[in-house]
Amino acid sequence: MSTDAPATDLRTLRADHVGSLLRPAAVREARAARARGELTDEQVRAVEDEAVRDVVRRQEEAGLRVATDGELRRDYWHLDFVFSLPGVEPGPEVRVPFHTPEGEVVWWGEPSRRITGPVRLQDTVFGRDIAAVRQAVTTAAPKLSIPSVNHVHSAVTPADVTGSGYADVAAALADVQAAYREQVRRLAQDGLTYLQVDDVSLAILDDPAIRGRLEEAGSSVAEVAAQHVDSVNATLAGRPEHLVVGTHLCRGNFRSSWAATGGYEAVAEQLFGRLDVDRYFLEYDDSRSGGFEPLRFLPPGKTAVLGIVTSKSAALEDKDDLKRRIDEAARFAPLEQLAISPQCGFASTAEGNALTEEEQWAKLRLVVEVAEEVWG
Repeated sequence: MSTDAPATDLRTLRADHVGSLLRPAAVREARAARARGELTDEQVRAVEDEAVRDVVRRQEEAGLRVATDGELRRDYWHLDFVFSLPGVEPGPEVRVPFHTPEGEVVWWGEPSRRITGPVRLQDTVFGRDIAAVRQAVTTAAPKLSIPSVNHVHSAVTPADVTGSGYADVAAALADVQAAYREQVRRLAQDGLTYLQVDDVSLAILDDPAIRGRLEEAGSSVAEVAAQHVDSVNATLAGRPEHLVVGTHLCRGNFRSSWAATGGYEAVAEQLFGRLDVDRYFLEYDDSRSGGFEPLRFLPPGKTAVLGIVTSKSAALEDKDDLKRRIDEAARFAPLEQLAISPQCGFASTAEGNALTEEEQWAKLRLVVEVAEEVWG
């Protein structure tokens, strides 16, 4: 077991990745066997343990200085965490349209959130999982990803707190934020040096359809963005200096499809000026995410991780094209405040995106190679 890498290294890390990896066949088969009643939870976990050790090794072999467990134990990037919080339970399904590159619509259904009672953190969520990563690493720093608090906040309505004992949504949210703060405190106390907070709520606000719905409701992008930033900041309040925090700003990632479009301009001042994180993972793999102009708001001491390598398709990007895009971004933010990664995870859900494991590893190696050639 190695100690986590120094926080100063992580803040300026040039080659990074969002975290989720395609589920290996052994993991998929073990889960299917459990569903048939042929394996217990602990037997499945033993299979997952071996798979995690393997993907940690492969991340290090690819040259990455940060390693995750690939989220191999999760069904969903966010719901596994959200419904581990006592007092937060699934509600009726909400159906969301996702869009494929071919213009087709894929419907994604996920449960809404209900607050059913006092929200208090009991066991550290994913505590056992990140401990396994720390045992597995030899050269890389372990990183844990969790969904931002906005994936409870933005999904809860007054009706969703009825009967919970809370007077209103604000009272319930205060306890959700407190549970998050305790989660962050415990992770840092246990030695974690790199936490990633994944957020869809901010990046989608520039989508024309979403802007329209906000305006119809008498609200605005600026107002909602401020609320979301305040909510995340409340969960990170008091974090220790050694804990580096990144945020991944996504517009949906389900089986290579996406949910929203629009750039970062509408939220850039709130995002870069007020959100209390060190690193921003930004989707920039196609024109859907807008241009690099919002990077002009990036303040000194923070890093924009350019997601210019797509996780949504198998085609391997050209190095010269990637370097050209980095040069374009450097027109708006200093090169020393930039880094590179895939635009999203490779498997935000257990189904994964439309590429093979070897194609996934080729993209991660490419990220490392480009980072070395650009930054040294």
